[in-house]
Amino acid sequence: MNCIIIDDEALARAIIRNHCVKADELEVLEEFSNAIAAIKYLNQNTVDLIFLDIHMPDFTGFDFIQTLKNPPKIVLTTSDRNFAIEAFEYDCIVDYLVKPVGLPRFLKAVQKAEQFKPITAKTAEPTAKTSDAEGNDLYVNIDRRLIKINFDSILIIEAKGDYILIKTEGKNYTVHSTLKKIEDKLPESKFLKIHRSYVINFHKIIDIEDNSVLIAKDVIPISRSNRPILMKRLNLL
Repeated sequence: MNCIIIDDEALARAIIRNHCVKADELEVLEEFSNAIAAIKYLNQNTVDLIFLDIHMPDFTGFDFIQTLKNPPKIVLTTSDRNFAIEAFEYDCIVDYLVKPVGLPRFLKAVQKAEQFKPITAKTAEPTAKTSDAEGNDLYVNIDRRLIKINFDSILIIEAKGDYILIKTEGKNYTVHSTLKKIEDKLPESKFLKIHRSYVINFHKIIDIEDNSVLIAKDVIPISRSNRPILMKRLNLL
């Protein structure tokens, strides 16, 4: 099996790599100190197995797994025993190794990975919301007038109490509505909720840094729970 190692600690990566050398079944392709670099690699390459640290700055191991459309077999490595129950909610996770990882326990995890048969994904149930809203426009009621707003012109939609602020490339509109109500009318191919108060047109993103995105001149926060979903939508190089 070919594999990669993801861990922000150099010593931890070295230990796993040394264990891999002693396992005839394994070939280490790459190692990464952060999850973002690994995601870029996996967009271009296929691996059989990932040794993945749970605790990493800004982007946890669980966040990383949620960005993968078809995750390979994963062995988690961590110094914390408290995530074992959460870990096995993921069908791709083979084993859970607590640091420091000894060679005998490591080899046992490799054997489990060889025998592991991933669960075939079930066909998703149809939902009430379609993958794309019909048409290219949205009509909003402002001062008893119906104003047409083209989806492509929308940059950001922000919740403001009982109102929402729709920022477009040409003008801003304040509408008496909820973020949830308008979110259901937006095409999923263009829009994503990245924070409890913000929906963005992710095609308009200029820059992403730490836990925020830049759209036009606005810096928008990304909530931790929504960050993996955003990363999955992006076409990373």
